[in-house]
Amino acid sequence: MAPADDGPPGMVAMARRAIRLSLADGIPARSLRVAIVVGIILNLINQGDALLGLARPHWLKMILTFIVPYCVATYGAVSYRMREGGGAE
Repeated sequence: MAPADDGPPGMVAMARRAIRLSLADGIPARSLRVAIVVGIILNLINQGDALLGLARPHWLKMILTFIVPYCVATYGAVSYRMREGGGAE
């Protein structure tokens, strides 16, 4: 029986390695710190009137403003480690 077509050879292994790296070596903690700092700054800029009580807050936008920097910081750290060949195996 032929194996399932998972795309180019090594894609599954590369995806597993990326997930492993995203959860290892302090990456989550660093990404969380980046997300908090950047998220606060961006929320002050984008939702300042809502935070001051002058308008209704857009909760989904506020949450996404923290999630996106977390994802970007994690992606940057993982892509660097994969390119350099280091990190958790």
